[in-house]
Amino acid sequence: MGVRATELRKGTVIVDNGQLWLITEYMHHTPGNLRAVIHTRLKNVITGASKEMRLSSADVFEVAYLDRKKCEYLYKDSTGYVFMDQESYEQFPLQPELVEDKMGFVRENTVVEVTFHEALALGVELPPSVTLKVIESEHAVKGNTATNVKKEATVETGMKVKVPLHVAVGDQIKISTVDGEFQGRAN
Repeated sequence: MGVRATELRKGTVIVDNGQLWLITEYMHHTPGNLRAVIHTRLKNVITGASKEMRLSSADVFEVAYLDRKKCEYLYKDSTGYVFMDQESYEQFPLQPELVEDKMGFVRENTVVEVTFHEALALGVELPPSVTLKVIESEHAVKGNTATNVKKEATVETGMKVKVPLHVAVGDQIKISTVDGEFQGRAN
């Protein structure tokens, strides 16, 4: 069963020519007394390619059913990032090009939500922020505290984050998964 183009919204995943496309931009435009036109920008869920589509209100699309499962991140090897389903204990790899940008926020043996479409793993859903331990950091220089000076710190996943000078090695810090910014020390 299809959905009309006027019912689509930003964030919806549709099937077009056998490919899964995520709607990243959606604009309904009605120029004067002419027919309505819908401008969309789509991103391929598998390949990451993007395209623009101009739709009429009569166009019909199939909306992809996405399933989310709690899975544990185990390790990274030559096949990609290996996860284990928490219910069936089945292990599967996720390709680096699908999740590489998000894996800096995930420690080994951490449970995250993995998005599936018909048993095909597509990506990882992260919480708004994560708590990670600082394993490497520069020493603060006394007298540099008059302005909002930041230094680079490496967290336990290997990701580098800009932090205030008072953060030291061993501190637990909260990091935004949206933009990778330091949010504060964890309690």
